[in-house]
Amino acid sequence: MAATTSPPPTLNLCVVLSESKRILNAHSRHFLALSVLFLLPLSFSFIVFPTLQNLLASPIPDNSQIFLSLNLHLRHHHRDQSLYSTKTLLLTLAFSVFVFVFSLWAVGSITYSVFHGFYGRPVKLLSAVKSVFSSFFPLMGTALFVQIIVSVIVFIFGLFLFLVVTSARVLGFQVEISSPYFLGLIGFVGIALMVVLVYLQVNWILVCVVVVVESTWGFEALRRSAGLIKGMRGIGLSLSLFFGFFAGLLAWCSSFSAMGFDNDGADGWKSWQFVVQIVVTSTFLMLVLLYDVAANTVLYMYCKALHGELAMEIAEEFAREYVCLPFDDGKVPHLVSVAYN
Repeated sequence: MAATTSPPPTLNLCVVLSESKRILNAHSRHFLALSVLFLLPLSFSFIVFPTLQNLLASPIPDNSQIFLSLNLHLRHHHRDQSLYSTKTLLLTLAFSVFVFVFSLWAVGSITYSVFHGFYGRPVKLLSAVKSVFSSFFPLMGTALFVQIIVSVIVFIFGLFLFLVVTSARVLGFQVEISSPYFLGLIGFVGIALMVVLVYLQVNWILVCVVVVVESTWGFEALRRSAGLIKGMRGIGLSLSLFFGFFAGLLAWCSSFSAMGFDNDGADGWKSWQFVVQIVVTSTFLMLVLLYDVAANTVLYMYCKALHGELAMEIAEEFAREYVCLPFDDGKVPHLVSVAYN
């Protein structure tokens, strides 16, 4: 057992990312296999979906020279538009289900592996895949529970806006959409809603880890995550902004492929530039998603340690100002000390 002799670094975003990288590198082939199984299809669908939407919603050729009458032309036009709308709706529904299922599979397997790799335990692909089945329904139930809560909050803010506008009209005020007062009210409500949602996101950043590791779900998992993240919300917010920025940047880059498809026509997707862009963007997004799940799991372990829940498991004695956490660096366990201010 070896221990670091240098002064312990202050716990921050860089420390969490560094230890996440350490665990992933120690079992690189294992996490590569999980990424190919679950994250690569997920990231590929994210990148390709805008192009498929544009393919189905591509402009319909002018049929004025084909039909003999204007009424026949309009009838065919509306029928084609209805067909394209149905296809787009079905594609969106299939995409949503696909993303939902693969996201839960990826989170379950990667969280399980990072949790065991944190202690230097051997991680096996078969065990990680088996963990998907045990955590899938708890994760699904918790995700649906979160969506219900978020929908209720959005509804409350929308109802508040509606009541304010209605009350103003009842009192005899003219409410115009272009009015600066109306726009200011919408901006205020929108900012307040965003603040609430970001606050909930930070408090619930450990929910998936709690569900997988502690075998709990629903409201109890939300309450547990909010309790663990106390005192660490700054790091939780930093993680959300960090990975959200890169995921958004890659999604923005993927929009160029969809724009290129519109400009190049039906043969645009056959170009080598399109293929290279899809492959590169999908690969980088896969890495972002992998590190996101790993960092959340590492943050969960730090939160447990800093709340004194891992004292007997991590080290025999904790100093007052420092927390010692074990990691698997090249399959050789050692201690990492982190100062928490």
